Amino acid sequence: MHDPLTGIPSGQYVPGTRATPRSVPRTPRSVHRMDTAPSAQSVTTSPAVGNRRRVATAAALASAVEWYDYFVFGIAAALVLGDLYFPSGSATAGVLASFATFAVGFLARPIGGIVAGHLGDKRGRKPMLVLALTLMGVSTTAIGLLPTYDTIGVAAPILLVLLRVAQGVAVGAQWGGAMLLATEYAPEGKRGVYGSVVQLGVPIGVVTANTVFLLAGALTTDSAFAAWGWRVPFLVGLLVLGLAWYIHTRVEETPAFREAERALAEKEKSEQNSPLRTILRGHLGTVFLAGGSFAVNTATFYILITGVLDYTTRELDMKKGPVLLVSLCVSLTQLVLIPAAAALSDRVGRIRIYAFGAVGIALWAVPLFLLIDTGSLLWLAVGTFVASCFLSIMYGPQAALFAELFTPEMRYTGASLGYQIAAVAGGGLAPFMMVLLLEATGTSMAVSGYIVVLSVIALVSIKILADRARGAAAQSAPEAKAEAETQAESAG
Repeated sequence: MHDPLTGIPSGQYVPGTRATPRSVPRTPRSVHRMDTAPSAQSVTTSPAVGNRRRVATAAALASAVEWYDYFVFGIAAALVLGDLYFPSGSATAGVLASFATFAVGFLARPIGGIVAGHLGDKRGRKPMLVLALTLMGVSTTAIGLLPTYDTIGVAAPILLVLLRVAQGVAVGAQWGGAMLLATEYAPEGKRGVYGSVVQLGVPIGVVTANTVFLLAGALTTDSAFAAWGWRVPFLVGLLVLGLAWYIHTRVEETPAFREAERALAEKEKSEQNSPLRTILRGHLGTVFLAGGSFAVNTATFYILITGVLDYTTRELDMKKGPVLLVSLCVSLTQLVLIPAAAALSDRVGRIRIYAFGAVGIALWAVPLFLLIDTGSLLWLAVGTFVASCFLSIMYGPQAALFAELFTPEMRYTGASLGYQIAAVAGGGLAPFMMVLLLEATGTSMAVSGYIVVLSVIALVSIKILADRARGAAAQSAPEAKAEAETQAESAG
């Protein structure tokens, strides 16, 4: 058996992880030692199987509808928003403006992560998830109803930016809540698999968003699509409000939070009463390492689903329908690859699987754009499929990995911050950076270089996290052995 975080034999373990004896005290680690923390469920009772399944299903649906709402903006930004809300004499300038608005949502995501993380660690995972779903549903629907520049002038792009900020806050708050609902209900040894159901929300969101846009384009003329057809995918966002109500009324709070809440109640004046302060004072290094390890994944993902859509249709003169169909089909493969990678990480360790995916992305960055530049739909599909495989290998274990970096009383805050830092550094800027690099250099190899640089940052971050885990394992083994001997003597 191997430790789920590091993949090292279970005889050498990180304190508090699944391989840790329950007798070892569960105390937060200091930065100089190891800022990772318990990965095991610190609960004394096992939730019923039916309840686990209901919670996992609700978390997966919450993730899927949130990402659907978030992704429809990215597709619309690549296809129509530039002309409708940022009119100018240059097509490139309009696309840059719409992608800049797309990026604003990412800049707002850490705000959602910080606020919901802090309150989620103090008040519960479920209330913050319900609030995030409600905010996303309202803001997405409002975008679908928003008048264009021709109708209300400069107020149109201003309101569009504000609504995109609201979307960013919502998705920043959502990920941590959905991820923790799933992982903190997970049975022993299956945290990776349960965490992956939340990760499946991303490809489901992409598939659904692309499908709705394909249908809207197929059922309308080009002029009708530009006039009103593009609004239909946004109006579907109303359905998310029903899911928010279901989670509010039918899903219970996680056992891990309930136990952490009891522990915090006994420390009224302790620093632990402020999860954000605890993270900033003692675990900020882990937050930035988590973000650095994942930025390449988010950047490459958004390059594939939005940047490539703009590049192939505007620069390579490919039809938007077939390109969207390729993106849809590639995303379907992630529904299999993500849980498979997560399940493997439960057996051999998160970091090993995670690092393998990062290496693959780095090696495939150049062939990816060489294939795309052929202008062939077949080679576009091959290039994006292989890239998607490596993204899935990283994405599968990521939820469990981030959850295992922090103790329950600060897990929502820490995991959300790490994820949203990656989203800003990688995903939010990626389509914008892609257009700038293409315009500045005239070659897609500049985009490949951008991906390679982020891959190197990811691998360095992963290496530091792995070294910390091994160091903590080596330091803690004698402590656990002494504790076990003391218990044996007491029993005797």
